[in-house]
Amino acid sequence: MDTDQTPPGTPTSDRPRGLNGCAVAVVVLTGLVILAAWALAEFEKGFDGYGQLEQSGPSGYVADPLGPGATARYEDGLKVTVSRPRPEPDGSYSLTVTYENDTDEELRPGGESSDAGASEYGPAPLVVRAGKSLDDHASGYGVTWLNRREAAAALVPPLGTEKKRTVPVRVKPSVKGIPVTVEVDPPTAGFRETAYFQFALD
Repeated sequence: MDTDQTPPGTPTSDRPRGLNGCAVAVVVLTGLVILAAWALAEFEKGFDGYGQLEQSGPSGYVADPLGPGATARYEDGLKVTVSRPRPEPDGSYSLTVTYENDTDEELRPGGESSDAGASEYGPAPLVVRAGKSLDDHASGYGVTWLNRREAAAALVPPLGTEKKRTVPVRVKPSVKGIPVTVEVDPPTAGFRETAYFQFALD
């Protein structure tokens, strides 16, 4: 009599159960790696203050300015877009600076006072000046900011979370075709890098 026969319905191997265990382990391990990468990225952002520019393409720094129509993106969720300049019949140019607050706190893009919120020379939360971003000052040409006071006043009210504000800017160059730099330096209790935009008025 043969006593080594396997009874019908009894599994002959633990292989399927072992494969299921390996698959679960791989899924759990993958989830832990993704979670660790996210936590590391958040820790790095928290360590450097969330005020850094986070760009693909031009960095937005003084030596690598953004162009017209581009958006400066900060790690904390603030986005600032400077539109392309549009020529007006009187020889001036219109553009807009749009602030989009996707941070978790209320912001004041122009600071506490409209007197110091905007400038043609700097420093200020919003500067529109003649010259390239690396120039200390323009020589032989200039730009007049026609609605500086109105733009500065538009920057002062608080900008709530998930809100957007567009500030109109109107400038007149002394000579057509000159380079213009827009510097955006929104005030913060911590640290925030200045975003630079550069374009020609032609």
